[in-house]
Amino acid sequence: MTWFRAIFAAGLSVLLPGAGHALIRDWLRALVFAGVYFLAIGFFFPVGEIAAAGSMAEAMDIVTTKTDSISQFVLSFLVLFATIDATFRAVGFPPGGSTSNEGPSCPNCGKELDQDLTFCHWCTTRLEPIEPETPEGPTDPETAERETEETPRP
Repeated sequence: MTWFRAIFAAGLSVLLPGAGHALIRDWLRALVFAGVYFLAIGFFFPVGEIAAAGSMAEAMDIVTTKTDSISQFVLSFLVLFATIDATFRAVGFPPGGSTSNEGPSCPNCGKELDQDLTFCHWCTTRLEPIEPETPEGPTDPETAERETEETPRP
């Protein structure tokens, strides 16, 4: 399921940078990638001429003839970077960049859990309650005292 989610996030990022991050609920990165991409389009493409085009074919001709290779490289780099970033984050790399968790984590998606909930609020996996571990030895103090008396000391 994680790999399917990563591939789907990558595909969305190829179509529109930031959409793959929105799929994995990384909202800030989604807004940043989409914003940078649209700013780059506005900066590198002849937007006025494209808007004045009479048909979609004419608009594509304007884009291909009036856009230089540096502009195409910058836009392709943004798409590639957004795709790789969304894929890695969907696979499970932590958003903060550190691998230390202060609390429990979900066994399915690996994200941090709220201790009061019985499900993961990220992937909705149902969680089993954690039972406290019982000690191996006797719990009765008198029995424990008798066992220590019976054990010979070296």
